Amino acid sequence: VQLQASGGGLVQPGESLRLSCEASGNIYSINNMAWHRQGPGKERELVARIYSGGSTDYGYSVQGRFTISRDNGYNMVYLQMNSLEPEDTAVYFCNAEGLSRGPLRPFASWGLGTQVTVSS
Repeated sequence: VQLQASGGGLVQPGESLRLSCEASGNIYSINNMAWHRQGPGKERELVARIYSGGSTDYGYSVQGRFTISRDNGYNMVYLQMNSLEPEDTAVYFCNAEGLSRGPLRPFASWGLGTQVTVSS
């Protein structure tokens, strides 16, 4: 299973960005999809996760500013990022966990990441 993320870029503080990630391959089902990030000199951290039923988890620093959503029909996950701050500067990675076909087996895949830079 492969993941392709897009939508990163350079924005000023207070602006918004929307990240997208598409999962492709021999997918039987996806249990959850998530966004993680790794800033300069920092460890990778969870930004947001969404489960197949629609429930969500958010990292403390992004609560109220970021919104994760998914389109199950197209195996897509999105991250709407509002009120961006310089501290949000990082490489953002999407992640998916589920079952792949032929035979059914669990998978956990990561995309290559997309750079988000927040700077004036």
